[in-house]
Amino acid sequence: MSAETLASREVPKKENRFKVWRQTRPFWAGLFTMLGGVPIAYLPYGDLRLGNVTLTMATTAGAGALIIGVLLITLGLTMWFQPLVRVFAGIAAIVLALVSIPVSNFGGLVVGFLLALIGGALSASWAPAPEKEETEDEPVEAEYDGEPAHADETGTVMTAGFPDQRDGATETSIDAKGGRNSAG
Repeated sequence: MSAETLASREVPKKENRFKVWRQTRPFWAGLFTMLGGVPIAYLPYGDLRLGNVTLTMATTAGAGALIIGVLLITLGLTMWFQPLVRVFAGIAAIVLALVSIPVSNFGGLVVGFLLALIGGALSASWAPAPEKEETEDEPVEAEYDGEPAHADETGTVMTAGFPDQRDGATETSIDAKGGRNSAG
């Protein structure tokens, strides 16, 4: 189903509720942004134990990394539950992802940075499907069959594929060297 396809306005079946909800908001943008916030917030505080050796990624900017990670998770939830502010949330996620590079261990070892950057870009570029009005009086578009469509008020026959063509010279071709082609 493409982004232009409208979601059903009727109450969906139980198994389709999530699908309809997902299609009416930037779902993947929010998911990527939240997944990007997790490594950015976790890595400065997490540690890895290898036997008796403990590896920590603690930095002096640990509080900044936690704030950036929590804000990215919050922006991801905002994209899901307030799709009207998707452009602001997307741009804010991109800015926070860029700020996380120097603040949070190269943006959560580049994984969090890339996920937040992709999520922000998806959110900023997502557009809802236009609402389609259901009317019975809509004209049906006829396909072009090669025959002339109609004649205008001067009697010139207009074809469907060639609107508003004129025969003869125009004002600009008359002014340009008497209407002659100077190329040859």
